[in-house]
Amino acid sequence: MLTRKVKTIGMVLAGGRGTRLHPLTWKRTKPSVPFGSKYRIIDFALNNMINSGIYGIYVLTQFKAQSLTEHIQRHWRFGAFLDDHFITLAPAQMYLYEQLGAEWYRGTADAIYQNLHLIDNH
Repeated sequence: MLTRKVKTIGMVLAGGRGTRLHPLTWKRTKPSVPFGSKYRIIDFALNNMINSGIYGIYVLTQFKAQSLTEHIQRHWRFGAFLDDHFITLAPAQMYLYEQLGAEWYRGTADAIYQNLHLIDNH
């Protein structure tokens, strides 16, 4: 009997406006808010995924993502050393909807739906 390794891809939704955390989120997205002076809120989600055996991770971003982008590029680079291990930023792409015109993500389910092609690549 052949044993087949199941590959799991994770997606972290990191694109919300974070309006309930103002003034902490005036200049940055909620996942990039500092925690304990060394970490960012997103670090907890990424650590939990890795500790659960999920080594292929897409971080879906939308609003004020520069601080988050810099943090992930600086502190989460294990994919360069291990095959099939990655954390990739996936910025929002504006899509044209026939009825609505150009739209960003229309909620969390739409963010996942618009990025299903990332799963198909694996």
